[in-house]
Amino acid sequence: MDYRFEGWIGGLGTAAGLRAVFGHWPRSPFGPFTDVMVELPGGHRVLLAPAQPIADFVAQTYRFDEVRIVPVTVSGTADEQSRWRVEAGPLALTADVGGRAALGRLLRAVPRSVATSPWWVAAIDAVARRVLPGVRTVGSAGRGRREFYAALDLRRIARATVTWEGADQGALAPVDPPVRFGFGSTPRRPSLARIVTLVRE
Repeated sequence: MDYRFEGWIGGLGTAAGLRAVFGHWPRSPFGPFTDVMVELPGGHRVLLAPAQPIADFVAQTYRFDEVRIVPVTVSGTADEQSRWRVEAGPLALTADVGGRAALGRLLRAVPRSVATSPWWVAAIDAVARRVLPGVRTVGSAGRGRREFYAALDLRRIARATVTWEGADQGALAPVDPPVRFGFGSTPRRPSLARIVTLVRE
């Protein structure tokens, strides 16, 4: 059985050491939703999900130390210059998205039918590892699942403000060390990627 998710993944780090990854999925088997994965400076991994079925699926696919069901709201667009706001329980995040990265222009040149094919995603995994250390396009997920990340576009996050439980987490920083939710991390440089994700059972 295949589960297909279409939307965006944003990843960023902060000077305080918090790293956050948000997924905004207008199209998914669960309907439109947004979820957030946070790794705190000490390594504690938290999933913030808007409903129990979503939390169950994500927690079975990735690894967390804690799962919280909280209201999750998001605003943002895929425009060249845009501001994304994400609020999820203890997390509040605002990210200013800048221009398209050079890699983003290359990704957009690949026909969508090719870019979202599992064979293509698997074929470019070795390239992704070299170009973006820590990033994987295909790998094993929880419960024997296999996951494919098809990237269609990539933009830089230029500025961000992040609070956790009301405390400011400091300036925007690289996603370093890489997050440990699954088989791969987001790019080290804070970014927003347009993604089609296929989870195969």
